Amino acid sequence: MSYTQLDMSQYNGAMSERYWNLWNPAVQAKIDRDIEANRKADAIFAVNASPGTEVLVEQLSHDFIFGAHIFNFDQLGSDDANAKYKALYGSLFNSATISFYWRELELEEGHPRFRPEYRDSAEFWNNCPNPKEQPHWRRPATDPVVDFCLGKGIRLHGHTLVWGNNTWQWPEWLVRRIPLKFLRNADFEFTNQGLKTYALYKILGDMTPDEIADAYPKFADDLNVLMAKRIIEIANRYGDKVDSWDVVNESADDYNAGFILPEKRLCKSGYGPMPGDYTYRGFKLAETFFPKKVKFNINDYHLEKYYMEQVRELKGRGCKIDIMGAQMHLFNPQYLLDLANGVRDDIQTPEQMYRTFGTLAQAETPIHLSEITITSPNNDERGQAIQAVVARNLYRIWFSLKPMMGITWWNVVDDCGAPGEPSVSGLFSRKMDPKPSYFVLDDLINHQWKTRLETTVGKDGHLHFRGFRGNYRLTWKNADGSTQTSTTHLA
Repeated sequence: MSYTQLDMSQYNGAMSERYWNLWNPAVQAKIDRDIEANRKADAIFAVNASPGTEVLVEQLSHDFIFGAHIFNFDQLGSDDANAKYKALYGSLFNSATISFYWRELELEEGHPRFRPEYRDSAEFWNNCPNPKEQPHWRRPATDPVVDFCLGKGIRLHGHTLVWGNNTWQWPEWLVRRIPLKFLRNADFEFTNQGLKTYALYKILGDMTPDEIADAYPKFADDLNVLMAKRIIEIANRYGDKVDSWDVVNESADDYNAGFILPEKRLCKSGYGPMPGDYTYRGFKLAETFFPKKVKFNINDYHLEKYYMEQVRELKGRGCKIDIMGAQMHLFNPQYLLDLANGVRDDIQTPEQMYRTFGTLAQAETPIHLSEITITSPNNDERGQAIQAVVARNLYRIWFSLKPMMGITWWNVVDDCGAPGEPSVSGLFSRKMDPKPSYFVLDDLINHQWKTRLETTVGKDGHLHFRGFRGNYRLTWKNADGSTQTSTTHLA
């Protein structure tokens, strides 16, 4: 098998000289050195072969996570598109982030959408003229997705257990429990995306958390009980199946603002009322009901010092936080154009990457780039080239960082994001035609960063080589000419 590295010259010309001054040869050389140092290991494997025997070494899979969310499972409108989408998991992606948003998982109170119904079938979506207007768009029933991933050996990541966002997380029936006397003449109109105009913190005006809890104690009790009930139900059903969870999502702002109030029944989060110590409580509930082997993530897009301090504080209070999730969304197409044209040099530069992740690393917790978006401006030929170049450089530097343990692309397919997200940030068109960014990532993940070499058994009867961490197949011929294979893991 031969491999020719992807020719990037066809894309690099889309970027200005100022951009390449930031990503200069010295920076690229440092990235290469760090990849060699941080992502590879020295292998010493005993093989049942004589010294001098030639052995083919082939890496089968990565320990490093290269993931994507799988929110559009069976929803792309045709069997062909659905098949191409599913084929990515196990080829390009070894991890899938599965939707467990409370709002769509439990559209009807007391009836979580674990088992599929007709409305979750490919037939339903293939014949649906307005998929984005359906309340469960991008939110498939969870059993089929979990079974699919388990069947293909894909790592499963659940997103998300605890989140205060009333637009994307709280079920409509839960929001409607807020007493009408609290609404203060607000426009209490619902859409498929939740409250249309006012977030709950605005609706509740100047009331303190104690005033809310005292004025309507049943709501405070319901909120605490229902959030715990949800975690317990999910743990009972998927505890031995899903590898990791975003236990708490996007709470760093509340921590920084002092909104989280231990010993209180409620706190007034930036999103609205939440259990007073909801971050700590969420992790402790998860630790109680999930198996010990399950990894617990905290996840945020505020990649500032206070996020690192929040993680250290929660761990200091005894919370099991195994992974620190970090989001990076380049939603605005103009940012990418400005970056490419040399108008701005303050967007995801190498210097920024080293500074940001150097700060987060002080939490002494592995980091997962849990949600990334890189838009292709205008989605024309140049825009797609810009997306490809930016993706390649960012993946390379992220892959090189010692604390990093994974990178997860968010919207794989164009025009399949949440409302307000760019429609041209996918690796594929809406018809599942690959864009240059797909070929760039495939080149990195499946070629440049996969070890394949031929070597010989040493005099000590062992095989010695340096390779990327993951699972390997070793193949050689015995003295009688028969072929022998062995699988092993380089950790």
